[in-house]
Amino acid sequence: MTGRRLPHLPSQGAELGTAAPFFPQLGDLAADTARSGRVGVVVTLPGEDSATTYHLRPPGGGPAWSAPADGTTLRPVPAQVTHATLLPGRDAVYDPRARQGSVPVEFHLEDGSTREGALVLTAVDLERLYAQTCRLLDRHENVLGEDS
Repeated sequence: MTGRRLPHLPSQGAELGTAAPFFPQLGDLAADTARSGRVGVVVTLPGEDSATTYHLRPPGGGPAWSAPADGTTLRPVPAQVTHATLLPGRDAVYDPRARQGSVPVEFHLEDGSTREGALVLTAVDLERLYAQTCRLLDRHENVLGEDS
């Protein structure tokens, strides 16, 4: 975590675990399990303005709904991945028995944090990636040729 509080992150921060109760604050995103996981922005807290429940509204706007004051149906919404980059100095590995390759990558999340992971590719995926990479390299070389 970056240490900065963003509206979509749970207020409890990094210490929040699967067993910890979730008490969202104003502006947090929360998934409401009573509404099939519907995601909303917390716009009113229990006890605020004589409210007896949480009030949530869809992130893009729309009608608000209520969730129990104890927060039992609310779950935190984790930061989403924005992109992945290759990890420098780490090689891809191919497992012939599993017929798949693994490429070490770093996932970048919308809150500015990163996580290491792997892009696992089947033999068919590897062939598709090779073909797409060749096309990208051809376009890159064409651009470089135009700049000369």
